[in-house]
Amino acid sequence: MPIMETEKSNISRAEEVKVLANEAFKAHKYAQAIDLYTQAIELNNQNAVYWANRAFAHIKLEEYGSAIQDASNAINVDPKYSKGYYRRGAAYLSMGKFKEALKDFQQVKKIRPNDPDATRKLKECEKAVMKLKFEEAIAAPQSQRRSVADSIDYHSIGTSPSSSSVPTEVTIAAVAVAVVAAVMMIGGTTAATVVAIIVVVVVLVVLGARWWDGRNGGVVHGSRIHDLDVEPEYSGARIDGDVVTLDFVKKMIDDFKHEKCLHKRYAYQIVLQIREILRALPSLVDISVPDGNHFTVCGDVHGQFYDLLNIFELNGLPSDDNPYLFNGDFVDRGSFSLEVILTLFAFKCMSPSAIYLARGNHESKSMNKIYGFEGEVRSKLSETFVELFAEVFCCLPLAHVINEKIFVIHGGLFSVDGVKLSDIRAIDRFCEPPEEGLMCELLWSDPQPHPGRGPSKRGVGLSFGADVTKRFLQENNLDLVVRSHEVKDEGYEVEHDGKLITVFSAPNYCDQMGNKGAFIRFEAPDLKPNIATFSAVPHPEVMPMAYANNFLRLFS
Repeated sequence: MPIMETEKSNISRAEEVKVLANEAFKAHKYAQAIDLYTQAIELNNQNAVYWANRAFAHIKLEEYGSAIQDASNAINVDPKYSKGYYRRGAAYLSMGKFKEALKDFQQVKKIRPNDPDATRKLKECEKAVMKLKFEEAIAAPQSQRRSVADSIDYHSIGTSPSSSSVPTEVTIAAVAVAVVAAVMMIGGTTAATVVAIIVVVVVLVVLGARWWDGRNGGVVHGSRIHDLDVEPEYSGARIDGDVVTLDFVKKMIDDFKHEKCLHKRYAYQIVLQIREILRALPSLVDISVPDGNHFTVCGDVHGQFYDLLNIFELNGLPSDDNPYLFNGDFVDRGSFSLEVILTLFAFKCMSPSAIYLARGNHESKSMNKIYGFEGEVRSKLSETFVELFAEVFCCLPLAHVINEKIFVIHGGLFSVDGVKLSDIRAIDRFCEPPEEGLMCELLWSDPQPHPGRGPSKRGVGLSFGADVTKRFLQENNLDLVVRSHEVKDEGYEVEHDGKLITVFSAPNYCDQMGNKGAFIRFEAPDLKPNIATFSAVPHPEVMPMAYANNFLRLFS
């Protein structure tokens, strides 16, 4: 067949495959859509639409690194194709890279100046970048930051009826913003000038507040921050004294099921108590399961509280005789993240050996700010709790080893060979996750089907093959890696010659993926993995991402 006819045939066939890919995408079969778009690209790699569509499917699977690469290829094929910039900007936004996203949305606006949708999204991105600059301007240096937890004594909460419920700095900053806003309305000042004035004024008043607070000993007492007497008419769960009991946890869970709130006084008690428990743990926790006993490992829950309760229905409540490990990503995306985290924390307070908790990549400020947990906590509790949860998340252990044989981490393995368990124990985890290094990689990395190592499809961490897994296990005298971090159609996947299992416990993720959830039950002494799968259960009419940043909902 002549070359011209072959090219025409390939172009025609590529369009047919694209139609099939679009249908798979509409059916939320994003992995299948990616495979079909890949076939179309192989037939005709000079069509920017195929690259941009595959980028969109990668975004749906949270593979933002791959999405950025595909969108960049679309732009290279056709620099005037606005959707290439649009998809790349959306991927940057999802990674919290607002400044990079802004450049792409500015380009979209340049190509489509009269498109109201492009204008609206550009404005949202500009707001996000402006807010980021504002927060950077008023942030205290790391050396001067004080622990919110250390400033709160829940025993004294409610002892001062006339006390303010807002910290001094926040009050002064709010007043400053209000004053400048009034000036703008009266004088017609431009928005850019107002932003500059706000930043300068707030920086000055916050520094002044910190100086004044320093003169008073630098301590913010519980009675100054909160006025949280438990009202006589409060009918929810109560903690008597300092001990979190099973009866309290059951009552709290029942209240949550009926969309009732836990009183802030008890929320403080749970979060402050869990902080002390977690701070005392090493970065790698050793778990011992006696012969004849069992142990359950769950993956991501992502704020799907009613599916969490279904796990307990199927497998029993956490107890010393029925212990669990929840392997990170408790929060974000699902709109019942607060209920999930308070339930898990309460069980840990009740009996530390009944439940173990590992940090995931979503137990971080940057993720919580974008994907909903920060907004949910602010809506259901207060701004102070936002900071308090951020501190507690930095206390979560990074890894667990069961009976010296099963290595459990949220993400995956490392960019170099020779990493020993002692290296993980030595990680100083009391910080926000860095963008590189062992801590970053064990939170973010993913397995890949081919040997060796490769770039991360997420844009953070790396991909690693079966040979990397095998060497790590041999060097540390381990038998199996269990990790989470990825949606799987069946709720789990066994990879790397049976030496690595992914477990994901959020069925029908974000109410649209159609996947099952799973958990793994290990029986000692052989520790053979017994995997149970389950389907999603109904939940109240609150959509996933209800508390996420507005700009992200625009691109969902």
